[in-house]
Amino acid sequence: MSTLSITKQNQPLKRAACVTRLVCCIAFFGVGANTQAQTLHSDGAPTTIRVMSFNVRFATANDGENHWERRKELLIKTIKNFAPDLLGTQETLKVQRDFLAERFAEYETLGVGRDDGKDAGEMMAIYYRRDRFEAIDHGHFWLSETPNQVGSKSWDSSLPRMVTWVKLRDRHSQSAEPILFLNTHYDHRGEEARVESAKVIVEWIRKNGQNCRVVITGDFNAGEGSAPYQVLFSAADADSPPLRDTYRVVHPDRQSKEGTFNGFRLSADSGPRIDWIAVSSQWKILEAGIDRSHDNERVPSDHFPITAVLK
Repeated sequence: MSTLSITKQNQPLKRAACVTRLVCCIAFFGVGANTQAQTLHSDGAPTTIRVMSFNVRFATANDGENHWERRKELLIKTIKNFAPDLLGTQETLKVQRDFLAERFAEYETLGVGRDDGKDAGEMMAIYYRRDRFEAIDHGHFWLSETPNQVGSKSWDSSLPRMVTWVKLRDRHSQSAEPILFLNTHYDHRGEEARVESAKVIVEWIRKNGQNCRVVITGDFNAGEGSAPYQVLFSAADADSPPLRDTYRVVHPDRQSKEGTFNGFRLSADSGPRIDWIAVSSQWKILEAGIDRSHDNERVPSDHFPITAVLK
């Protein structure tokens, strides 16, 4: 795979080997309370955008009763019940990317392996409704001192870490600013790497996010108030609009049960909130939550997915 430029724009979508075009159709689900915030234009088109971030736990992990094959249908059901327009997944191996792509055929899929920029290693795979969005540009960069170098890592990072992104035009709001959607996963060991990764993302948005509405999903392996959190949500200047933590905007008072890593235990919610959805100031945040869907105490992953409804 050719080296990707951190600043490259307007690469034709049709050239991207990492975009999987899907031909099957499935019914799209959106029921109950999850549809209450879906307001409509006068022509019936939705005015809101539903966003989900989900660390799906890599498929080859030795998780016993919680192995991927035993929980993947519950994971599919959880995603369907929220019915996201934009979905960012982390720890997604090729088999998982393709499984989700097959089951969510109304979505376009974008994701490459962090090791080789192709199929090797975990992916920051993203999915977006193709009937709702048109891709203008897309790409990937690595969270390192050489972000255009595929598979690179720096600082004290234990593994290569990366960002997958896409710039979208909303077919229902042609005159609106494009949506710049990024999905990432910070290192789980490197404290310096997490801080520097946040700086890389902020700088990339400064260069590439002008006149865009920004949405970032991810597993940041850091809690609220941490140094990486402060960098992402405090770094703003004339060239970079401030980012906001969707969950904290909707829930301004911190509670004791906001943990998003659960270790496959439904009751394990007292830890830090390490999964975030960040958005730029143009968005109105209608809803934000931590989805604790389960089936007889079984949860779909070792992270609770998080959600936001934007307007």
